[in-house]
This record gives sequence, structure tokens and C-alpha cells, in this order.
Amino acid sequence: MNSTTIKALHLSSVALSYSLFFMRGIWVLRASPVMQQRWVKIAPHIIDTVLLSSAITLAVMLGISPLTSNWLAAKIIALLLYIVLGSFALKRGKTQRAKLIYWLAAQAVFFYIVLTAWTHDPMPWRAL
Repeated sequence: MNSTTIKALHLSSVALSYSLFFMRGIWVLRASPVMQQRWVKIAPHIIDTVLLSSAITLAVMLGISPLTSNWLAAKIIALLLYIVLGSFALKRGKTQRAKLIYWLAAQAVFFYIVLTAWTHDPMPWRAL
């Protein structure tokens, strides 16, 4: 596969991952029984594995390293924060209000990640 194909796979995975996270957040906040369905528990792991694999593959193919690219390092750190916030939003939050706050914070971090990737700047607001 060439880098264009890998990038398309990566961007598709980003869109699917975020869409499913968004929907799962709504389902959690509404205490929907959909959250107990098997596919809802399995699909995020499959999508996120494809997402992470395509990101690593693309970085290797393009010779990009978080050690030399500040924007990529910032994106990885933000990704870790997004995962933690998402975990509290969907599972570990003690109250519905806390889950809502974590869910909204995770979305803000997600958009930071997207802007950082788009601008290749760890402070993407400078490029806007």
C-alpha cells in the first residue's frame, strides 16, 4: 500500500472512531441499553486498532518521528489525554454530570488533535 491509501484508511478510521465515541457518549448519558450490545463493546477496539496501526505505518512510511516533530509529539500526548477522558466519560465517571463534562472535554481534545494534525503545529490556533 502507498502512503495515500494508508492516509485514507487513517482518516476514515478517525471519522469512524469519533462518530462511535460521540454516539456512545449520548447512549451513556441517556443510559441506553444499546451500550450493552456486543457490537458496541467490540467495534471501538477494532476501529481504534486500525486507526493506531495506520498512524504508525504512515509515520514510518513518511519518516516522521515524535522525537523530531513537535506536532506529532503533541498529538500523541493529546491522544493519551483523550483516551483517559473518554474512559471517564464512558465508564469511570461517578455521576452523569461528571460523564458529560469528561465527554465534552474529550471532544475538545479530539478537535485539538485534528487541528494539530492538519496544521502540523502543536499550537494550531496560530495557523488559523
